[in-house]
Amino acid sequence: MMIEASNLTKRYPGGFEAVKDASFQIDAGQMVLITGHSGAGKTTLVKLISTIERPTSGSLVVNGQNLSAIGRSAMPHVRRHFGLVFQDQKLLFDRNALENVLLPLQIAGLPRRDAIRRAQAALDKVGLLAREKANPIALSGGEQQRLAIARAVVNRPTVLIADEPTGNLDADSGAAILEIFADFHRVGVTVVVATHDQSWIERYHPNVLRLDHGRVVQ
Repeated sequence: MMIEASNLTKRYPGGFEAVKDASFQIDAGQMVLITGHSGAGKTTLVKLISTIERPTSGSLVVNGQNLSAIGRSAMPHVRRHFGLVFQDQKLLFDRNALENVLLPLQIAGLPRRDAIRRAQAALDKVGLLAREKANPIALSGGEQQRLAIARAVVNRPTVLIADEPTGNLDADSGAAILEIFADFHRVGVTVVVATHDQSWIERYHPNVLRLDHGRVVQ
């Protein structure tokens, strides 16, 4: 799935431009890191790419479809191609790990037996199958992040998008999360990550989109 932005701008009320005239291309199967100083616009750019935010101006084209021009009713169909992981995982603490991962499949209407099988496969992929009955509150920070990843990939997205997925983790837990993302990239998933963590660059040599005060400088 190719993602192409041209002069993408996001202006918030009051006139603040979090992203300014950003133009870039992300090819299918690439691993791309969005980096930059605090406040550079990384989170806003991630939200624009994942269609959580709509641009003020410019175009965002995904697989030949200009998302800036389509109606809100068409957005759910587009979003099915994306798996989203955020620093605040938004896990449901009144449900166990398996039930958290099942939720997107239930919304999609998958039969429960098939949904459980797929959810267990996603948990196994991130090393949490043995904890499927555990409540998220009983999981470590790294395990909670892995649970969020399992939920993001259970619908088999073609693009995995994350915002600071290792920001609250210790070095060992962060390294484990990096390797999970790398594994998905190796099997052809497009991976887009906003991060301050330079070890991604040192270890995996991804393409880099560097932001400076909302502008793409690299």
